Amino acid sequence: MLFCVTCIDKPNSAALRAATRAVHLEYMIAAAGRLRYGGPLIDEPSGGSAGSLFVIDLPGRADLDAFLADEPYNRGDLFQSVTVRVIRQMVPEIEPGFLLQELARERAEFGKPA
Repeated sequence: MLFCVTCIDKPNSAALRAATRAVHLEYMIAAAGRLRYGGPLIDEPSGGSAGSLFVIDLPGRADLDAFLADEPYNRGDLFQSVTVRVIRQMVPEIEPGFLLQELARERAEFGKPA
């Protein structure tokens, strides 16, 4: 399953983020085979980090919960909130032609001309 995880930092937590960053990076490097995408959310206009976002491929929600329980930023109480959503990858296409097949299915289902 693909999970999109959005984490928002607590206010005034830049020092905690900085102090935990190296161990967080080590954790993410160890999980690289499962991570599809990720990075810091940038606060505008300051340019500092406002949180984190990542998409991770895990067998199920229990696996994600275990991953998050051990994640250094989360373990260090950096986050004000963590939101998890299951997603279905559309782009980039995993299989060439997938989007064209989806479009044809959508048009057939709703009677729209091709």
